[in-house]
Amino acid sequence: MDQVTRILSAIEHGDPRAAAELLPLVYEELRKLAAEKLAHEKPGQTLQATALVHEAYLRLVGTQDPGWSGRGHFFAAAAEAMRRILVDQARRKLSRRRGGNLQRRPIEAQEIAAPEPAVDLLAIHEALERFHEVDATAAQIVKLRYFAGLTIPQVAEALGISTSTADRSWAYARAWLHAALKRDDASGNSE
Repeated sequence: MDQVTRILSAIEHGDPRAAAELLPLVYEELRKLAAEKLAHEKPGQTLQATALVHEAYLRLVGTQDPGWSGRGHFFAAAAEAMRRILVDQARRKLSRRRGGNLQRRPIEAQEIAAPEPAVDLLAIHEALERFHEVDATAAQIVKLRYFAGLTIPQVAEALGISTSTADRSWAYARAWLHAALKRDDASGNSE
């Protein structure tokens, strides 16, 4: 049993010191995950990787009964927490109260504005929610690969499935989501 798994077990059994021991061990990996996720965000993202890691960590450690079964499960939970934080922030930015889809655009910046990335986090979130109803395991694989940055062998280990099954499900999920996002984009809505 590696050190992270041992500490996760101690947290599950209520050891108050274990949470403090966990952060230094997983911080760099979580920071890399957060930085990678934020790199895919649209320009103007105000959340920094460090803040995303801290917010996700607080959500993870603050749960009453985390029930993590090991390192892979912890990082899957961390990826899910980061995804939810990013989705919540995207929703806040789009809310009417905060100006809806209106954006500040200084006159000088319009001449040198770079195109925004094609990735729309809310559209991905909504498509992933629909896909979860079609194939829950493949949807979990997407979350682990896309949001946690895990490799196929790591995903297979975390979910307790074979590497070939994880690889096939990953290919299927990418194709399904690509078609769904393309269909949503063509129809002009993300329903």
